Amino acid sequence: MSTAAREKTLVLMRHSKSVQGLAGPDHDRQLTDRGRRDAEAAGAWLREQGLVPDLVICSTAVRTRQTWEAACHGGAQAEFVEYRKNAYHGGAAAVLETIREDGGDMTTVLVVGHNPAMAELTSLLADGEGSSAAHEALSEGFSTTGLAVLRWSGEWADLEPGGCELLRFHVCRG
Repeated sequence: MSTAAREKTLVLMRHSKSVQGLAGPDHDRQLTDRGRRDAEAAGAWLREQGLVPDLVICSTAVRTRQTWEAACHGGAQAEFVEYRKNAYHGGAAAVLETIREDGGDMTTVLVVGHNPAMAELTSLLADGEGSSAAHEALSEGFSTTGLAVLRWSGEWADLEPGGCELLRFHVCRG
């Protein structure tokens, strides 16, 4: 199998439950106790599924950083973690561009981001392809601590709409 045809895994994860309605900036919102438990459950689920990202692209927001930290306490692991402002400020197109630019030779990339970008990007990339059960679960909403697992065959730089298969969609609760 050539490098270009090597199958890759993309995991899109929405941050866990965060505090609502604080007077401070949205960027600084923190996880609730439930959010921390859910994120730890996500880390355990990632470990159980054998999903070990080579690269985590994480929004710079406090709640996404805390989500990944709690997931690691639950058993998640990653080779590299990069914090990107456009995973916070940008929508689905900005996150897609970040994956294309940062994915390099990585086999598994996990993005910790926000809605609606995570839901929109999942729908854009899978476009109905993959597991009908996963698409049905996704149709109920991309809840906090939701994880979409997609398969891509090709270079990250060439990742395109409709090019992935949605393998699984899971919402973690702790």
